[in-house]
Amino acid sequence: MTPTDSASTVLLLTLLLVTFGYGVTCWFWPFKACRTCRGGGKLRSPFGRAIRLCRRCNGTGLRLRPGRRAINAARRIHRTNHHRD
Repeated sequence: MTPTDSASTVLLLTLLLVTFGYGVTCWFWPFKACRTCRGGGKLRSPFGRAIRLCRRCNGTGLRLRPGRRAINAARRIHRTNHHRD
């Protein structure tokens, strides 16, 4: 076993661990705070007087994580392909 083999093995295991951790995060906490409004759901005008709802999150302050969006798409494809009439 050469040093490059062990380094690539460590890199692969680290990558798998990070991917698995992100998948678990997406499964248990599918939403994250909206970056535009910082989770408040509302935005102020440049002069600070008017308040409007955030267009990106529709005023909820939450956005669906990209990983959860991928999980939902995979489940939708699986459900349509395995649906029995």
